[in-house]
Amino acid sequence: MLPFSREILARKLFTAPSLDCHPLPCPREAHFWYVVPDEVNCESLLNQYLKILSPCERQAVLRINGAKQQKGALLARTLVRTTLSRYTQSKIKPQSLRFSKNTYGKPQLVWQDEDGWVPPCLHFNISHTSSLVACAVTVDVQVGIDVEDKRRRLRNELLSFARRFFSPNEVEFLHGLTDPVTQQQEFIKLWTLKEAYVKALGRGFSAAPFRNFTVRHQASKIAVEVHSDSENLTENWQFALLESPHHYASICTEKKGEKEGDGNESIKLKVLKTIPFVEDECILENDTIEVVTGAVWSRLS
Repeated sequence: MLPFSREILARKLFTAPSLDCHPLPCPREAHFWYVVPDEVNCESLLNQYLKILSPCERQAVLRINGAKQQKGALLARTLVRTTLSRYTQSKIKPQSLRFSKNTYGKPQLVWQDEDGWVPPCLHFNISHTSSLVACAVTVDVQVGIDVEDKRRRLRNELLSFARRFFSPNEVEFLHGLTDPVTQQQEFIKLWTLKEAYVKALGRGFSAAPFRNFTVRHQASKIAVEVHSDSENLTENWQFALLESPHHYASICTEKKGEKEGDGNESIKLKVLKTIPFVEDECILENDTIEVVTGAVWSRLS
């Protein structure tokens, strides 16, 4: 757990909050920043986060019912703004960032002119559960992420739910797992991988139905297989799957300039834990991975 004493907090908030600049992701690299909501309980700090949101964002957060849900929404928006600001060489403060949405509702950055400064081609995606908030950043390539709690329980019977949303090959794979715990874990892994893929495409669930593609992640290799009759879906993507004691996280990035379906390259990943304006900690750096076990990610959550 990151240090979060009153002394550190007082020292950080006594002056105007600032963020350390961060080097841009390298080619084929994704930066994965995350916050653990239960570690952020200082009212002064949460109020500081509220101030960096846009008026519309602030109103949206304050309209949410439930203190825990409201804090999660606040941390998600704060993490996006503070994370992206780190990559601007201190040119743009978190509260000055502007966003728009594509046709399908995926958020994207809108850069303002800044004295001839050429902004980086940043792409980002956000995902959160009640116990983890995460943001992934790439340069020049699209990215999608999804995080899920391993303890998540489905309201409906697992295979019945899978038949509604998963491809026949994925349903067959899950059906072949006789151990209920393993079946549950593999279901959640598949869900996070499929969700990350759809979010990376930027088309939303309606334009990229889960049943129209298959994610295969056997033998530590992860790839997407698109059905021949599917439109707007491609196979030119690479994946990373992270596992901690309590969460799965999937990251999907575009393989720019490579042939579709070429699965020889994996994502270079840098994982950073943060409490914005207070403390940052690098958990994992410069490893080329597809699947990470709990032994590596045990410090994340």
